[in-house]
Amino acid sequence: MEFDDARAWLERARGRPMEPMAAEVWVTDPHLAHVLLVKHRVRGWVPPGGKVEPTETPREAAARELHEETGLLAQLLPEPAAVAVRSYRPDWSPTLGLSYAAIVDRQAPLGGEKGQPAAWFSLDEKWQSVFPEDRVRILSHVRRLAAERPVGAR
Repeated sequence: MEFDDARAWLERARGRPMEPMAAEVWVTDPHLAHVLLVKHRVRGWVPPGGKVEPTETPREAAARELHEETGLLAQLLPEPAAVAVRSYRPDWSPTLGLSYAAIVDRQAPLGGEKGQPAAWFSLDEKWQSVFPEDRVRILSHVRRLAAERPVGAR
């Protein structure tokens, strides 16, 4: 899925360095009923993620951020879930972000960064975030995952 006219932004950016770049993980449970979020001190409840370092791919950054922020070592689904362009701060340039997905049992122990707790939220409830559109985007992705799964696979 593409959001925020990301393909056009990518085409305009093609001739210059792609910094900053971000990666995050939309973690759902096997029943596709919950999402795992982390409490950012400024942004509220958001998917685990962060900046792609110069030495890593976006997929590697997403996996690293997931582990750092939640303590989870999870296999990311093969295809990215979405691409978007957003500004994380008014004084920063727009950032291209790739969203990956993972399916993790809700009983898996959570850890992560001090002062930034991770918690499961029902996809039926709203959460406080400076990016309220994330909920709709994640729901859309989960519906697509559900449609692709064989009956009885959940």
